[in-house]
Amino acid sequence: MKQLLCAVSLFLLGATMACAQKVTSPNGKLAVERTGGIYKVYYEDTKVMDMTLDGVTTRHHDGGPTYKRMDKCGKVHVDYRMLSGKRLDCHNCGREYRFVYEYADGSPMDLVMRVFDNGVAFRYELTGLSDDRFKDELSYINIGKGTRRWFMEWSDGAEGFYPQATDGKSEKRHWGFPALLQKADDVFALITEANIERRQSASSMRNDKDDNVYKVCPDVNEVPLSGAWHTPWRVVAIGSLADVVETTLVTDVSDPCKLSDTQWIKPGVVSWVYWAYNHGSNDFNIIKKYVDMAVALQLPYVLIDAEWDEFKDGMTVLDAINYAKAHGVKPMIWYNSSVGWIDGAPGPKFRLNKPEDREKEFAWCERVGVAGVKIDFFAGETQKNMDYCIDLLEAAAKHHLLVNFHGATIPRGWQKTYPHLLSTEGVYGAEWYNNVSSFTTRAAKHNATLPFTRNVVGPMDYTPCAFSDSQHPHITTHAHELALTVLFESGLQHLADRPESFLAQPGKVRDFLSRLPSVWQDTKLIAGYPGDYVVMARKSHGKWYIAAINGTDQGRDVTVDWSRLKVKKGCFDVFKDSGNKTAPWLFETCDRLPATLHLLPRGGVVMVEQ
Repeated sequence: MKQLLCAVSLFLLGATMACAQKVTSPNGKLAVERTGGIYKVYYEDTKVMDMTLDGVTTRHHDGGPTYKRMDKCGKVHVDYRMLSGKRLDCHNCGREYRFVYEYADGSPMDLVMRVFDNGVAFRYELTGLSDDRFKDELSYINIGKGTRRWFMEWSDGAEGFYPQATDGKSEKRHWGFPALLQKADDVFALITEANIERRQSASSMRNDKDDNVYKVCPDVNEVPLSGAWHTPWRVVAIGSLADVVETTLVTDVSDPCKLSDTQWIKPGVVSWVYWAYNHGSNDFNIIKKYVDMAVALQLPYVLIDAEWDEFKDGMTVLDAINYAKAHGVKPMIWYNSSVGWIDGAPGPKFRLNKPEDREKEFAWCERVGVAGVKIDFFAGETQKNMDYCIDLLEAAAKHHLLVNFHGATIPRGWQKTYPHLLSTEGVYGAEWYNNVSSFTTRAAKHNATLPFTRNVVGPMDYTPCAFSDSQHPHITTHAHELALTVLFESGLQHLADRPESFLAQPGKVRDFLSRLPSVWQDTKLIAGYPGDYVVMARKSHGKWYIAAINGTDQGRDVTVDWSRLKVKKGCFDVFKDSGNKTAPWLFETCDRLPATLHLLPRGGVVMVEQ
């Protein structure tokens, strides 16, 4: 009888092991357990989500594949250097597992999963394709009923708010990346994707059938597929709020830099014309003002925005380019991608679509001394658009042109693979003060949400720092606006305000802008909560820059633990709100970081280590 019970116990143990497979991160805090086809993700004792990962369907493989087995592939070591971003030197390690599937005709499909200490990444890999077509992806993420979430409704240009919710309801039920959720007091997860390559579309999410179950929905992909093909990486950063904000998972799983020479890539701050005039750059006298501002503030770049193909008063864009160069300022110019908004849109148009036209235009840019291009108005996240973006990046690199994508998808790792891509819009930014009155009252909360959502995944051309008003006023304080220049990471940081406003600021503010870094050695989230407030520290040339903003209409005192900075003593220059509209600034010097930060309603604080 005893022998029979032992045999039964061994059988049951074997059956359990066969139907439940557990993989873990190197430190053991993060685990994925496969049970009955469901991949359950745990962080310490908290279940973060359930994932149903049933592969992809194609024209030749209409049904999903069948699971066969799991293979452990070994360790993943990530060690690389960025030219811009939240951190220069990036390191990570994980474990890779391969879940083997098979279609009805015997064709293989592998689910490759990498489990890191701070997140999970997975993708599907197919081989032996012959004139096939991608149809759909069968990936579903169940975040659980009542989960607090900050998801943005999908739009072509990824321009929207990230409202806090718990029910997953919306009119469209269509959501863009990144998507932030909270599972416990200090357990957060951010869902996005990375490493878009040729023959791939980008993706979004839908929850049509269940408020809490989000299906990964790749955009249109009609390119013929032969040989080997895989999806982009689906990435879930997991851990504390600081772990999520500071993560580099998007670039960790992306392809290495493809450029042999990167010495010409120089991040920097840009003088920008659009915000003040709600138009582009067809007035030479206005361009001169922004060049002169760049000279006064020692900014390396000026952007000649849209409409430069229709200059007034007999002048041309060459006159503006030459004026900037003569004053030691590097000019950048704007282009319409001519695949999105075309009718009624500004120009120049149709200069980049064909390879031969693109080559001619970028060669001209290089010849006349243009340092970079801002390319705008893309049309969603289809495979054709993604290939077009890569075409543009490769052509621009050939001619040593920096790139800023506008009206475009969010960063998905290209900033590592093509490091001359220094900024991307993909955000509801300060230019909306030109367009809608509703941005005024929502901006502070939005600003206090973006460091936990959109800016986590890569550079963000929000165009911050407006002390004066555009077409619609702002009600954030001066210190709040100044803090955004540090809080929002971008390799090309475009300053929004008009020259008269910047140059009228006190000398300490002008000196700060003159020394504003665009390259950060490190980034630390010190304190905060999405939409409420944020305290962020970034390091440049061994000095900490600290930015804090209040996203609410009530003043608040924030108790701060500075231990992660390892700064016990040291002098800091402090930029604060005075509370006096006629004299809005208060400047201080402190010999140690304060234990409490007082933030006015929609206010801010900036501190710079001396």
